[in-house]
Amino acid sequence: MTQLHLEQAQIDRARDSARRIARQVFDDMSQFTTTTVERATLRLLGVDGVDENFVPLPNRVVSHLQEQELLQYGAASAVVAAMETHGWSAQQVAQAVAAGTLRLTRPGDEAAARAAAEAHASRACVHIAAQRAHRSAQIQNLGEGRAPWLYLIVATGNIHEDVVQARAAAEQGADIIAVIRSTGQSLLDYVPYGATTEGFGGTYATQENFRLMRAALDEVGAKVGRYIRLTNYCSGLCMPEIAAMGAVERLDMMLNDSMYGIIFRDINMKRTFIDQFFSRMVNAYAGIIINTGEDNYLTTADAYEAAHTVLASQLINEQFACLSGLQPDQMGLGHAFEIAPELENGFLWELAHAQLVRQVFPDACLKYMPPTKHMTGNIFKGQVQDTLFNIVSTVTQQNIHLLGMMTEAIHTPFIQDRFLAIQNAKYVFSTMKDLHAEIEFKRGGQIEQRAQAVLAQAAQMLADIEEIGLPAAIGQGQFADIARTPTGGKGLDGVIAKAAQYYNPFPALMLGQGAQHV
Repeated sequence: MTQLHLEQAQIDRARDSARRIARQVFDDMSQFTTTTVERATLRLLGVDGVDENFVPLPNRVVSHLQEQELLQYGAASAVVAAMETHGWSAQQVAQAVAAGTLRLTRPGDEAAARAAAEAHASRACVHIAAQRAHRSAQIQNLGEGRAPWLYLIVATGNIHEDVVQARAAAEQGADIIAVIRSTGQSLLDYVPYGATTEGFGGTYATQENFRLMRAALDEVGAKVGRYIRLTNYCSGLCMPEIAAMGAVERLDMMLNDSMYGIIFRDINMKRTFIDQFFSRMVNAYAGIIINTGEDNYLTTADAYEAAHTVLASQLINEQFACLSGLQPDQMGLGHAFEIAPELENGFLWELAHAQLVRQVFPDACLKYMPPTKHMTGNIFKGQVQDTLFNIVSTVTQQNIHLLGMMTEAIHTPFIQDRFLAIQNAKYVFSTMKDLHAEIEFKRGGQIEQRAQAVLAQAAQMLADIEEIGLPAAIGQGQFADIARTPTGGKGLDGVIAKAAQYYNPFPALMLGQGAQHV
């Protein structure tokens, strides 16, 4: 397919605005850490488990450091100093703190504590790098599905039942299994522990659940002869901790947006901006592909009128991702097929939007979402809507293709519904495999004009946001028609101003010694 004629200078101006917007937020947030960044640091150093009341040990240690007025210096130095003094592991230090037999203090020799912390952190990085290398070796040995990759959700609430469904889905043709997270987990300021069987609308994200599903997908991947990717949700109040757990257990993709928690979960924007940087840094180092959430904007705002907000947000998400070390092929920038079916020429506009995103982000690993907002429960019309979505996805060469379900809006899809969705997508992708290379866009036609108009609107929106700042833009409800304030939302009490002597060993190790970091 020939490319749409788009003004490259306009794309460059929009990207430059997004870069300055992201950098301003980054600089403003660099003076803060959060409770969950410090808990993630402890998890990477080896702290896990719960106390006698089932409170996670990372939470216990961070709360103790807050009580001792030490958290502003970072958790790593104090914990590693105690490790060196007593000859203990990080886990043993955490257990002693929880038992009340150890009080953490600032290191007597700060330089020695930092050197020791770096050594311990380096061992964690070696493990994560080994997991990344193992993924690459598995893909090399087994191969992988042909893009667009078929992405399928399991959501029983019971990890053991999820495993059964995931195996079946992989055998039917799914390339990616996403374990949707239990409703409301993003608002928990702790990570549940162990294998869980009683989630609501999904399954709790825990490290043991990650381990169980990863092992199951490795097994079924060997059986079907292709690597099956695992996805979970790295968002909410524990975003950095879930990133750390996913890196350790070799997850492949993470839902990880810079603004989703602010807009859709009313999590404080300062907390979110700090947490998204650290979590994305860990994902980048682990070779994990992030998925952003712009598709959600179109569930609350009109998909035709608000198309430019999707592109503007994608450009901002891209620049936040660059600051965290993510490469373009790790950026699963999100968009969706959500124009009302009754709109005349709606298919043309969907095609224009998808092709526009493909051209603005030629190297990104794009994530394309199916119709949901306008699914009515009419399964026959729903199957047609999903088929049109499948056509746009293959013609515009998307990368991550979330399967549309004809029973959307009726119930959580049964395995047979998922089978039909896979069969639909595979048929369209096969019968239209090379269609993109055989057709051309009409120069000056309706599709091209629509794409140009959306690009111009996005560029202007970004220029306007650059003038007032991203927090103010969110405060005005410019994204998804939902307004949030800098001091509102959940989790602001977990934002900690850094002391001048603040230290965390992981940014330098994961981004490089010369990197500027939060």
